[in-house]
Amino acid sequence: MKSHFFAYISRMRFIQRWALMRNTAPENVQEHSHQVAVLAHALALIRNEKFGGRTDPGAVAVAALYHDASEILTGDMPTPIKYDNPAIRRAYKDVEAVAESRLLHMLPPELQGVYAPILTPADPEVEQLVKAADKLSAYIKCVEELKAGNLEFREAAAQTRAALEGYGLPEVAYFLDTFMDSFSLSLDELK
Repeated sequence: MKSHFFAYISRMRFIQRWALMRNTAPENVQEHSHQVAVLAHALALIRNEKFGGRTDPGAVAVAALYHDASEILTGDMPTPIKYDNPAIRRAYKDVEAVAESRLLHMLPPELQGVYAPILTPADPEVEQLVKAADKLSAYIKCVEELKAGNLEFREAAAQTRAALEGYGLPEVAYFLDTFMDSFSLSLDELK
């Protein structure tokens, strides 16, 4: 059996994010997924090292790498539209599930069992950390756009920061307190 799975995965770089916003630096799903994986891994490590967690950072990072894989088939729906009303959100969740299933079934049968929990994580702790890292990535994007003078991201930054604080996750609070200010600095200021 020939498989198109990885050829599709490599196309994540063609799916642009923030389609309704003017961007100073365009971002694609592949870049975003890498950043989410790095952040999710960090959140899992912080949970374990600072707050007594027992999360598998590798499993969290891998789930984050694939968290938007369905967008290869669906495209990236802008957040204001996706969350505008419950019917749209439910319908989009259904579309994502179909896309994830389609991707999964592109794999040879002997790999489908190991990829199923990666494409659709069932562990609530993994899902929680990936969701938090996804939101953290969005917040970093907003901060970087504001740093570049793009005020179009001002409201998105405020809403995203409030959502992050609303999670009530100590590892997220730790990340915000320890690392977030650096994203507002220039390269010279990071020295």
